[in-house]
Amino acid sequence: MNRNDVSSGFIFKTYKKPYQSPFEVLFEVFKELITHTSGDFDEAIDWLRQLDKEYELTTPDYSIEDFIEDLKAKGYIQERVKPDGKNGIEITSKTEKAIRQRALKQIFGKMRKGASGNHKTKHTGNTQDSTEDFRNYQYGDALDKISMTESLRNAQINHGLDDFHLSEDDLVVEESNHKSQMSTVLMIDISHSMILYGEDRITPAKKVAMALAELILTQYPKDSLDVIVFGNDAWPIKIKDLPYLQVGPFHTNTVAGLQLAMDILRRKRNANKQIFMITDGKPSCLRLPDGTYYKNSMGLDEYITQRCYNMAAQARKLNIPITTFMIASDPYLQQFVDEFSASNQGKAYYTGLSGLGEMIFEDYEANRKKRIR
Repeated sequence: MNRNDVSSGFIFKTYKKPYQSPFEVLFEVFKELITHTSGDFDEAIDWLRQLDKEYELTTPDYSIEDFIEDLKAKGYIQERVKPDGKNGIEITSKTEKAIRQRALKQIFGKMRKGASGNHKTKHTGNTQDSTEDFRNYQYGDALDKISMTESLRNAQINHGLDDFHLSEDDLVVEESNHKSQMSTVLMIDISHSMILYGEDRITPAKKVAMALAELILTQYPKDSLDVIVFGNDAWPIKIKDLPYLQVGPFHTNTVAGLQLAMDILRRKRNANKQIFMITDGKPSCLRLPDGTYYKNSMGLDEYITQRCYNMAAQARKLNIPITTFMIASDPYLQQFVDEFSASNQGKAYYTGLSGLGEMIFEDYEANRKKRIR
């Protein structure tokens, strides 16, 4: 063996973090802070200055002021006149998109890329998406689906070269999958309990919504995602408004949220429809026909819970499954969610905040692979 030959093998080196410019380092932190502060630029910068003092994020050659100037130059922030008449700084749509992209990366990690808007089901037939599987030709199959290469190969095997001819029995077609499109409504609880007990529950919920929105916008643009929030009442919010979402001094009107979600989905033409609901508490509020509110925050009021069960059953009749992500562990609340899910024949997850995004993603992926009936 020639001594000059070098054997192949593994070479272990000390890990070196990929290079990031001073701007990129601060921008990663800034995107996290602007999410926690619900889009408040001044508060996010104050937090960034405090972190800089503790962890030395800046250098003598690049300060927080330099970072702010770069944010302006790159179009991430802009000066605006506030309602009080004073000048202020706000984030732009470019930052909103960057926040959504970061949330997608954080929650879904190394997610595989797929074809935009194509949601395969278990049903096969004469449609658009090739499976690279073949079957015998049947009367009525589209001629453009016939695989000539495979059909000629069958003819050669069946008849030989001396008597080569192509018969109908030799023909094969490429199998295909039906494509479906999904309409999803994501319900987010913004009652006061979402920030109680020293735990920030609204920020993870926002991140999930932003990540799901970015997933659909980039990979499944033919799908639709509507986001609604519910407290004493329910109302829709735009995807671009997600970073600014905050809780309020509200009770939990689950019925109002479900009513609005079903109204939205009734107008959708997609065959597949679903509701995801993120909540941490019991339903405690209803709006009565006269416009007043019936509230009971002490426990699971039978009048309120029965209305919830009725709404779940109504959604079931409309073939709209409801998946509930319950950020609570109280046994009596779990019993309510169990009965609620049974009324809808939907699903429920009792989860903390750490795995919330992964579960919603997995459920979305699972549901879009089948027709929901």
